[in-house]
Amino acid sequence: MKKLILSVMLSGAIFTNVLAQAAKFKESDISLKTSDGVLHGSLMEDVAAQKKGATVALIISGSGPTDRNGNNAQMVNNSLKMLAEGLAANGIATVRYDKRGIAASQAAGKAETDLRFENYINDAAEWIRLLQKDKRFNKVVVIGHSEGSLIGLEAALATNPAAFVSIAGAANSADSILLMQVEKQPDMVKTEVQKIVTELQQGKQVKNYSPYLEALFRPSVQPYLISWMKYKPAKDLKKLKAKTLIIQGKSDLQVPVSEAQLLAKAKPDAKLLVIDNMNHVLKNAPADPVQNIATYANPDLPLAKELVPAITSFVK
Repeated sequence: MKKLILSVMLSGAIFTNVLAQAAKFKESDISLKTSDGVLHGSLMEDVAAQKKGATVALIISGSGPTDRNGNNAQMVNNSLKMLAEGLAANGIATVRYDKRGIAASQAAGKAETDLRFENYINDAAEWIRLLQKDKRFNKVVVIGHSEGSLIGLEAALATNPAAFVSIAGAANSADSILLMQVEKQPDMVKTEVQKIVTELQQGKQVKNYSPYLEALFRPSVQPYLISWMKYKPAKDLKKLKAKTLIIQGKSDLQVPVSEAQLLAKAKPDAKLLVIDNMNHVLKNAPADPVQNIATYANPDLPLAKELVPAITSFVK
């Protein structure tokens, strides 16, 4: 009986804590109208900070079908939702959104052949402007994860937010990254990819390529790749006036620490933080690829413990 009573007491304490957290945070829908449709997002606020006028951070997700929470159909890890919750716990409001064509913003998507990297940049810039006009907030910060780092950087150059945070962002352009990704492939593959990339760099679409490269260079995606390759993250970061924090995990299998170091070199006044054991989805993970990737589909794992305090300290 004593064990049962203790169990009930512990469950009650946990339930009370959940209610306390729910009372402290307020999450509501927020949307942005574009010429192609409505983009949908979530505004998470600290109730106490909301009354005083708060800092708000726009969180921009990475490449592919990644939604506002950092998830896709194959992998649920809630990394960006956890980031929003962590910042809210420290009095920083956040907006995270589904990019056009993704999740709740699917109706605003373009046909793949019509999509350009500029669409994502313009959308992020409009979100920033929306928040800059919102009287509930007195400072707007941009946080970009992975490809969202470049989107956020280019949007920040157009809108001049108070601060910019790059998490797992690349310093090299898309064409350089593509070539690095095939570096360990057979010479035949590397040679063909090099030829295709050279054509795309010149704004030319490629009609003839091996069938095994269809997923990467299908005709409908080539216009997007051409538009993406124009941007040089390290070079463009030099132009940014906003104070900048660059964060990179040592266990990231997709973006090496050297990319963060190149970004930091391009902007000497930026702060660089390298987090031991943090991987691409912002969780602690071993270097072993199989075990590392397993964390991509584990929403129960917490964020790397250094991440939220570092961003909070920088923003405040």
